[in-house]
Amino acid sequence: MIEVCNITKSFEEIKAVDHVNLTIKEGNVFGLIGTNGAGKSTMLRMMSGVMKPDEGKVLIDGIEIFDNVQAKERIFFIADEPYFFANATPEDMERYYSSVFPKFDILHYYEYLEHFGLQRRRKISTFSKGMKKQLALLCGICAGTKYIYCDETFDGLDPVMRQGIKAIMAKEMDERGMTPVIASHNLRELEDICDHVGLIHRGGVLLSKELEDMKCNIQKVQCVLGEGTDETTVFQNLDIMKKEKRGSLYTLTIRGGREETINFFSSINTVFYEVLPLSLEEIFISETEVVGYDIQKLILG
Repeated sequence: MIEVCNITKSFEEIKAVDHVNLTIKEGNVFGLIGTNGAGKSTMLRMMSGVMKPDEGKVLIDGIEIFDNVQAKERIFFIADEPYFFANATPEDMERYYSSVFPKFDILHYYEYLEHFGLQRRRKISTFSKGMKKQLALLCGICAGTKYIYCDETFDGLDPVMRQGIKAIMAKEMDERGMTPVIASHNLRELEDICDHVGLIHRGGVLLSKELEDMKCNIQKVQCVLGEGTDETTVFQNLDIMKKEKRGSLYTLTIRGGREETINFFSSINTVFYEVLPLSLEEIFISETEVVGYDIQKLILG
C-alpha cells in the first residue's frame, strides 16, 4: 500500500503540491488526473523518492520512501520523457536494469520487444517518441517491481499500441499483483483501465474515489413525463446533481443506486424512461460541479 501523508512541495513562490493525502491500495490501477502544471509529476517524483517533500512523507508498505533503498526497490518510475543512456540499445538497457532489479524478467522482455517490433540492437536515439515510450513501459513492466508509476506514459502511443500495453499490464497485475499508478491529463485515456481515480488541481486533490463506487452511486436518466405530471412535484424527492431539458425530454444526473432509481421512475407517470451508463468524464463533471468546479475547463479544455 502507498500512503501519501500531507505532502507539500514548493518551488520558490510556486506551491506545486499543497498538503495532499492519498491512499493507494495494492492490486488496483490508480489514475491521477490533472491538467499540465497541476502537480502530477511533482507528486510522482515525491512518491518515488526522487524528490523530498517540504512537509509530510510518503510510505511504501509502511516504509518511508525518501532516501531508503529498501522502499525504492519496490518501485519503477517512468517519467514523461523517459531517460536512456547515450547510444544505448534495448539490449543495453536490459543489462542495466537486470543489474538493478533482481526480478527483472529477461525472457518476457525480449518476447515483448519482438511483439512490438522494437529491435534489440538498434540505438534508442533513432526511435520515435512512441517507440521510446513503448520501450520505457516494457522496461518498467519487466523490472518485476511491486509498483510502477507512469507519468503521461500513454501519451504519444497509437490506439493499437496503447491497448497492447494495457493488456500486458492487466496480465502482470493478475499474475503477480503489480500496482500501476498512472498520471494523465486525459480522462478518456484512463476510463477502461482504472479502479480508483484521483483528480488533482492546483497542487491539491479535489476528488479521490473508487470508480465502481462512483458508477454505482450516480445514475443518468432520460425520461418524458406523462401528461399533467408536474416536474417540480415529481422531482422534489430526488437528489438531482444536474438537469437538462430539450423539448419534453429530461436528462437527469441523480445521486443514488440503480435499483432505487428504476423503482422510482417505475412508480411515476412517464411516457418513457431509461437509465443509462455514465462515462468517467460524465461522472467527474457531475462530482466536481457539485463542489463548485468545472472539470470541462480543468481537464477537457
